[in-house]
Amino acid sequence: MSNKHKIIFDTDPGVDDTMAIYAALRSPQIEIVGFTTIFGNVDVDLATVNALRILEIAGRTDIPVVKGAKDPLAGSYSGPVPFVHGDNGQGNVEMTPPTTKALDGTAAQFIIDQVMEKSGEIVIVAVGPLTNLALALRLQPDIVKHVKEVIIMGGNALCPGNATPAAEANIHNDPEAADLVFSAEWPVTMVGLDVTHKVNMSNETLAEFAKSDDPLALHISKIIGFYRDFFESELDVSGIYVHDSSAVAYLLDRSLFTTAAWPIKVDTSHGVSRGKTWPSMANTDKELEGNALPAWQKRPKVSVCIEVKGEQVVELLMSH
Repeated sequence: MSNKHKIIFDTDPGVDDTMAIYAALRSPQIEIVGFTTIFGNVDVDLATVNALRILEIAGRTDIPVVKGAKDPLAGSYSGPVPFVHGDNGQGNVEMTPPTTKALDGTAAQFIIDQVMEKSGEIVIVAVGPLTNLALALRLQPDIVKHVKEVIIMGGNALCPGNATPAAEANIHNDPEAADLVFSAEWPVTMVGLDVTHKVNMSNETLAEFAKSDDPLALHISKIIGFYRDFFESELDVSGIYVHDSSAVAYLLDRSLFTTAAWPIKVDTSHGVSRGKTWPSMANTDKELEGNALPAWQKRPKVSVCIEVKGEQVVELLMSH
């Protein structure tokens, strides 16, 4: 039996998604069973095209891509963020259309089929809004007993958001879906802004991509400038924060992260804190017995990343 992590990568590529995909493809510890796409940084059609393009560049067209949801559970897609990722989600670098196509069917059904077929083996790494996972839960709630683990890049337990002062972008794009995912009885780890804002990839490190002979690394070297410029001009950060790739780093070496186990409730109201991931940090054992405020009652504990060895995460991601 293989010791590799078998993962389904749920993504909305996205410059930082592309970097995370590169990290996963390059790791000898990871076997990617398939990519499922979702709206977020770009609409789902473009996310799907980008996933196919990325795999062509990487020479990995053997990995299937399945298109996911185009809208959140309870509303319409709020639109892309071209000022962060470029109009095409790839830093406005011109790209040829992919020669491959996505598989027929839905991302939710693909997740169900793979998890049930490979019971206890599949890790879902989700670095976009969580709609596909929520739809899979709705279609087949039993998958919670068969999935190995769910690792999410998203949320903010103890720090401000980035889409709004309250909420992180992936969760804010579909709070209802996120709340379903956090309330399900499966092992979930939240790799959110609490740690990703402490993982900084410097301009010197980013320059290393251009020195590689790997085609996908060279592609990243072309698209990263647009993304970095956003961080430097809008956030006054030198280099970039490492968001999506931090979820891959957690899968590869969780000793680099400190976690706390708290029930999480997502604000699904339409007030100013919509999309906020609220941890209940009181006596969680008593809370699970039903002594919590109603919103957190009987919710499973989520493993929330709260501290990180940022420099070592960057070293790990650049080591393959």
